[in-house]
Amino acid sequence: MASAFAKSPLVTAVERTRPAASAGSFEAGDRPERACHTGGVTAALSPGENRPLTAAAVTVTVTCASPVDVSALLLGSGGAVRSDADFVFFNNPVGAGVSYHHGRGRGDVVRIDTGSVPADVASIVVTASLDGSGPRTFAGTGPLTAVVDAGDRLTFTATGLTSEAAVVCVEIYRRGAAWKVRAIGQGYDSGLAGIATEYGVDIDAEPDVPPTPTPPPPAFPPPVPPAPGPASRPTNYPPPQPAPPPAAPRPAAQPSGATPMQSDLFSPAHAEVTGQGIHKQGSKMVRVGLNGEVMARAGSMVAYQGDMSFKALGAGGIGAVIKQRLSGEGVPLMKVSGRGDLFLADAASDVHLIDLDGRDGLTINGANVLAFDASLSYTIGRVKGAAISSNAGLFNCIFTGRGRIAITTDGTPVVLTVDAPTYADPQAAVAWSSSLKVGSRNNDSFGLGTLMGRSTGERHTLSFSGQGFVIVQPSELPPGGWIGGTGGGSEAGTGGGFLGR
Repeated sequence: MASAFAKSPLVTAVERTRPAASAGSFEAGDRPERACHTGGVTAALSPGENRPLTAAAVTVTVTCASPVDVSALLLGSGGAVRSDADFVFFNNPVGAGVSYHHGRGRGDVVRIDTGSVPADVASIVVTASLDGSGPRTFAGTGPLTAVVDAGDRLTFTATGLTSEAAVVCVEIYRRGAAWKVRAIGQGYDSGLAGIATEYGVDIDAEPDVPPTPTPPPPAFPPPVPPAPGPASRPTNYPPPQPAPPPAAPRPAAQPSGATPMQSDLFSPAHAEVTGQGIHKQGSKMVRVGLNGEVMARAGSMVAYQGDMSFKALGAGGIGAVIKQRLSGEGVPLMKVSGRGDLFLADAASDVHLIDLDGRDGLTINGANVLAFDASLSYTIGRVKGAAISSNAGLFNCIFTGRGRIAITTDGTPVVLTVDAPTYADPQAAVAWSSSLKVGSRNNDSFGLGTLMGRSTGERHTLSFSGQGFVIVQPSELPPGGWIGGTGGGSEAGTGGGFLGR
């Protein structure tokens, strides 16, 4: 963790608890000549400096030349959030007396009604973190400025930032019966995840999932347990059968001598497959016979017939959102409900189906997820032992439960049974059994050649051991190359990130 200013015994970046001030006394950082409201004052704050707030309505506007995510955390007397609801940001914009507002390019705003803040909230910190679309650290972003409006107009610009990816800008806190603001400027190399952890947000905790009605049984046969063997493989379902050739459409009245339309497109090879649930429609598309709901990648719908509704979903819980911002992982989802036929694809990537029977999970890159049954659940988990950044990443999606998932690959993959020490290029390993032990291996010996930049090009590989399988694609790029990805909201579907289409 790096700090934007030197700490002293009198000035600390974030004080966890503060005793009530006696009448006429000042805190470290106070300026006595400005301690009382003089009306309409505009002043610049120095790191550690504090001022009284003379109005109950407080707005904090954060601006930076590079895109940043602005958030606020409501802290108790112990300096930690009381619950996930105290983390106010773009995906949870309203808290107790605190709200977040997108600035549409003019600086995001946190509004605080101090009269509505619960009595057990001692302070509110306003933070800014790089959103990953620009520089990796604040060293190359230009000024980061917070403007506090509450009777007086106070500005604070964080200076001296180098390797930090997130900054605590200002703190609004109680002082006796009044409220004050303190300029902080504390930076964190670990980004938003570091700030969240510092203030008690458990980013590894899974969100509470409300009970959902049991989905109707699928039309395809239940999974048959595989024969005992050294490794567990996905259960294979009977392939769907093409529907009978459609009857030749009855043409409208044609002028004398006109020839009816003819094309190989009307051959059985292009006919719609049948059956309920998720099925392959050719090699690059899936058809979902829907009678209920299914989870699909946002933006992946290419056609549908019937009565359906589409609802965009978030990443799933505060911790999942933070880890998705940190790792680039996650699946921008939409829930499709109704009855009819739904067709999904992702930029003509190859499509494959995997059926989970509940005995093992599937770890997969979020960029390779196309659709899955609502009976499955997923979270973003750390790839333990793999301390390298790659397509496989430090984080991947972990699916568990019983149901079917459709995944995509760049080309036709190979499925390796892990019955011996197994290694794969991090960019080519798409998915694997969650029960496998995963690590990393350095294939280049360290020496003068390494220092001079000479390498085999295979310096890091993922290692797999245990019993299970690994799916490896014949490409070291995610589906569609380096452009696109796993973004959410306006970034969902086929654009907006670093990995995937």
